[in-house]
Amino acid sequence: MEIIAAVVLGIIQGLTEFLPISSSAHLILVPWLFGWDPEGLIFDVSLHVGTALAVIVFFWKDWVRLAQEAVKGLLERRPFGNAQRKLGWFIVVGTIPAGVIGLLFEDVVENTLRSPIVPVFTLVVFGLLLYYAEKKSGQNRDLKSYTLLDAICIGLAQAAALIPGVSRSGITMTTALLRNSDRTSAARFSFLLSTPVIVGAGLLNALKLFKSANDPSAEVLSYAVLGAGVAAAAVTGFFCIKYFLRYLARGSFLPFVVYRVMLAAVILVFYFTSR
Repeated sequence: MEIIAAVVLGIIQGLTEFLPISSSAHLILVPWLFGWDPEGLIFDVSLHVGTALAVIVFFWKDWVRLAQEAVKGLLERRPFGNAQRKLGWFIVVGTIPAGVIGLLFEDVVENTLRSPIVPVFTLVVFGLLLYYAEKKSGQNRDLKSYTLLDAICIGLAQAAALIPGVSRSGITMTTALLRNSDRTSAARFSFLLSTPVIVGAGLLNALKLFKSANDPSAEVLSYAVLGAGVAAAAVTGFFCIKYFLRYLARGSFLPFVVYRVMLAAVILVFYFTSR
């Protein structure tokens, strides 16, 4: 049953990590609704590693080009010599806020923000903010026109995604839209920007798992459970990226905003009727 639950949560993670509806909120809410014992932050971050694998595989050509251009830029002493080199450094700069804040406030998130009631507010507030951003945005800028200020603003916004219900992809795409990015470019930058943070968090928690092997009081998880969850998240995430980018070429964020508000309402009903 633990492996089945891990696969279900992995599929949910693969879908919700890239859609602007908050993966962390769903990883809290689904176990709560079904009465499953929550696996905790280590399992959640392990699922994020699965979606990191999905985004690395999906954008592998982009990552190869970014790495090649980064090396060439350093060798030529022209690190910002073209759009690809700039994009690579923008991802580095945008990653820093979430990495620093994640290290500083991980315990706060784990111990105080994993209540089902927290996403009720964040799902609605940041969903409406996404709707506002899409309506206000000129959507006349693509990735080639991104600036260092764009990267800083989007990176700072990504740090807020530690709060359940905010949505990493949602808040970064919202910020990009407020900077007049088009929808597809906002999504592509959001996905690329999320990868270093997700991989870094996964490596840190893998180290925690290794260190806790001989600690009877530490969180203990089966490697089979972790593997099933990661695999499910990776496969689902890959296809979610593929079809979501196709959708954004013409579609609006409005269905996701409506879903966030409806989900918050359902949570609120369940919360008060189950007490």
